[in-house]
Amino acid sequence: MFDKILIANRGEIALRVHRACKEMGIHTVAIHSEADRNAMHVRLADESVCVGPAPSPKSYLNIPAIITAAKITGAQAIHPGYGFLSENAKFAEIVEKSGITFIGPKPEHIRMMGDKITAKDAIQTAGIPVVPGSDGEVATFEQAKADAKRIGYPVLMKATAGGGGRGMKVAHSPEELELAFMSARTEAKTAFGNDAVYMEKYLQKPRHIEIQVVADSHGNVIHLGERDCSLQRRHQKVFEEAPSPVIDDAARAAIGKTVTTAIKKLGYLGVGTIEFLYENGEFYFIEMNTRLQVEHPVTEMITGVDLVQEQIRIAAGEKLSLTQKEVQFKGHAIECRINAENPETFTPSPGLIQEFHAPGGLGVRLDSAAYSGYRVPPHYDSLIGKLIVYAPTRAEALARLRRALDETVVAGVDTTLPLHRRLANNADVAKGDYDIHWLEKFLGMKK
Repeated sequence: MFDKILIANRGEIALRVHRACKEMGIHTVAIHSEADRNAMHVRLADESVCVGPAPSPKSYLNIPAIITAAKITGAQAIHPGYGFLSENAKFAEIVEKSGITFIGPKPEHIRMMGDKITAKDAIQTAGIPVVPGSDGEVATFEQAKADAKRIGYPVLMKATAGGGGRGMKVAHSPEELELAFMSARTEAKTAFGNDAVYMEKYLQKPRHIEIQVVADSHGNVIHLGERDCSLQRRHQKVFEEAPSPVIDDAARAAIGKTVTTAIKKLGYLGVGTIEFLYENGEFYFIEMNTRLQVEHPVTEMITGVDLVQEQIRIAAGEKLSLTQKEVQFKGHAIECRINAENPETFTPSPGLIQEFHAPGGLGVRLDSAAYSGYRVPPHYDSLIGKLIVYAPTRAEALARLRRALDETVVAGVDTTLPLHRRLANNADVAKGDYDIHWLEKFLGMKK
C-alpha cells in the first residue's frame, strides 16, 4: 500500500480523496493554485505545494508542475479526482513514466473512451447495446442527410471529443439538419479543438441511467448498481439518485451482467461508469467515464462501498474488497449539486461566503470544501458542495432531503439551493415521473 498520495485536484473532490486516504493511514499532498492558498483541502492535507497562478492551465492543468510536486514530496501515487486531468491519457502516461502510480485506468482505456466513436465501437464489440446512429464520423452534410434518412428523425449531432453537452445539436426535420450539423461542428471546434461529429437517434423521453463498475488487476469485475441522473439542464446533471425509480431487480441484474462481462473483455482497470439512455425497457450506451463520478456518493450510500478507497487499493495491486454476490443494495439515496450560481439564470456567482451552515442528522452527508469566510474563486467550476441524503425508502429520502435543504445556509453568494427546494417539493419528482428533458421544460414553465 502507498505511504503518500498526491491529490491533483481542488475543492470538495480533493477533500473527499483526502478523507479516504486518512482513513487508510496514507499521508496526503495537496496541490493548489495561488487562488486556493486558503482552501480547505490545503489546510487539512499533511503537505501542500503551490503549482501556479489561478488560471487552470497554469496550475491544475500544469503537468510538469504537478509531477515536480509529487517528486519533491515523495508521493508514490497521484489521484486525479474528476475533471481537470482525470481523463487525460497523456497525463496518465507521464505519471507512470515518472515512476509514480496513476490512480485510475490504463492510458489506452482513457484514450479509447475519450473519443465517442472509438468508445461506441469498442463497447458495441464487447456486447453492450448502443443508440442507433452513424457508422463513425459524419464528415459531410451529404453524409448527414443520408444517415438521418436511414436512422429517422429526430436526430442528434454530437462532438466526438469532449462532453458536458457542448457540440450537441438536435434536428427534428430535414430542414433543421444543416444548421444542426454546421453549428455542432463549429461548437465542437471552439470547445475541443476538434470539429469531428457523429449522429445518433434522438430519443423522445429517455432516462439517463448509469452503471457503476469496479475492476481490479486480478480479473475481478463487479457492478454497484445504477444511478438515475435524468434531471439535467443543458446536459449537465443537477439531481441524482440511486436506485432509479424505474429500474427493477431483474433489469438491474441483466444490465449489470452485460456491463461487467463487457468490462472484463476490455481488460479495464479501476472504477468506471457506463452511461445509458433508457427508454421503453431498453438500454442504449452513450458514453463511458473512466474516472470517479461527481455523483458517486449515492452509490456509496446504498452499497456501503467506499469507491475512493477501492480506487486506491486497485492501484496498489490489491483485489477488490468484495465479490458481486456480496454487493447488497439497501435503501435510497439522493444527491443535489449545490452550485454558486443564480438559481434563475444559472450565471456563476463567485464571491465571499459570509455564512455557511451544513445540515445534519441521520442519513445526511454534505461533501463540500466551503466554509464561512471562504471566497469562491471565479476561475473554476461553480460546484461548491453536494448534499446527499439516505433513507430506507425513496419517500423517506425525499422527506429527509426537504428537511436538509431547509437547514442548509450559504449566504453571500447566489446558489442553486432554491431550485433544489422546488424540485424536492415537486409532484413529478415525488412520483419519479421525469426524463432527461423534464427539467428544462420545468424551468421554461417558470419564465
